[in-house]
Amino acid sequence: FCLLISLSTATHGIAGKMKIVEAPNTFGVNNNFLSHGSRLQAKVLPSPVSGPSHLFHLAGRCFSLTQSVYRYELCPFHNITQHEQSFRWNAYSGILGIWHEWEMANNTFTGMWMRDGDTCGTRNREAKVLLACSSQTKLAQVSEPSTCVYSLTFETPLVCHPHSLLVYPTLNEKLQKEWDEAEQARYEGLVTEQGYNNLVRDVFEDAGLLKSQKAARKPPRVEAEVETHGRHLLILYRSAWMRRGAFYLLQDFHKQREEIARLRALLTHHNITKGAKTTAEAQQLRGDVGLLELAKQDAA
Repeated sequence: FCLLISLSTATHGIAGKMKIVEAPNTFGVNNNFLSHGSRLQAKVLPSPVSGPSHLFHLAGRCFSLTQSVYRYELCPFHNITQHEQSFRWNAYSGILGIWHEWEMANNTFTGMWMRDGDTCGTRNREAKVLLACSSQTKLAQVSEPSTCVYSLTFETPLVCHPHSLLVYPTLNEKLQKEWDEAEQARYEGLVTEQGYNNLVRDVFEDAGLLKSQKAARKPPRVEAEVETHGRHLLILYRSAWMRRGAFYLLQDFHKQREEIARLRALLTHHNITKGAKTTAEAQQLRGDVGLLELAKQDAA
């Protein structure tokens, strides 16, 4: 708001006048025209841009929506701000969340989490941005399902393709292989569900899709042992896979050796030695008929 105040001197006997004008301006942390002292102060820096590459060009852009007396401004991969459009002296203007990480389920990006917003009682404000298909790119709806936790619906044609929000294609070849191995380990029963979740989370953290918790926390001894146990199980799984392959090769070798021994015994039984055979002998060895005739001769 901009206050234009015109005060007269008492000598002229004219009453003082005050005019309030609402400035059509962008507020807060995204406004480059405000002095640094007037801008909203973010607690943390946004996480790096991540996720589907076709959404990257949304970074640096902002989308506004006015609902009731509040104006919301969403800057994907940056922050969300809220500004109360009222004449109250203490009208709220603040940050609802800073870009933090993706929410994922069933190999699908389901939402963008904005955390570490302004203090709200004993916690910080936070918001989840849901992506929806639409012919236009816009901030469509804002709600507050629980105190200081907000839900925003962001519509864009960039998510209309059925595969536009798949997680697996955004990973590099190395991380895809690690995820495949974790899936196989769970299928083989070599890791628990919790161990599998820890392995997959490591993959997502390495990809920058989730905020890393390794530097932010020092896990208790039990948690550290569980995480280490999960990695050891994966190593054992790889070793078991190699041992199983070697076992099958050795099993085939034994079968082939037994078959060779059987054939040699059969040849010996019929007094057939190594070397060239007569045409009659060769014809008898071509099938079961010849062998049956030799058996009859032996019986006679």
